[in-house]
Amino acid sequence: MVKLMVSFGHPVSAAEFENYYENKHMPIALKIPGVKTMEQTKLVGTPDGGKSSKYRTTSIYFDSVDELKKQMGSPEGQATVKDIPNFATGGVDVNIGEVLN
Repeated sequence: MVKLMVSFGHPVSAAEFENYYENKHMPIALKIPGVKTMEQTKLVGTPDGGKSSKYRTTSIYFDSVDELKKQMGSPEGQATVKDIPNFATGGVDVNIGEVLN
């Protein structure tokens, strides 16, 4: 199993980010075919009480890298990617990881 890991930087406005992410972006993302599960995390800080380097992460799980590439290339996957600049004012990092456990 593999996952697409999307890490969002701290937005200009957390309230605007949350509203858009929940009400506009996620309904688009939930249409991506072939997704095994999707995990969303809102980062609250570091172990020493500091501010996290990122604001939110989303992990989208697929059976294989080939399946991930196929589905992210689908119209639904492309619509999700194209929507990111509409709300991710703090930047975004995207990585693919192999799940080991």
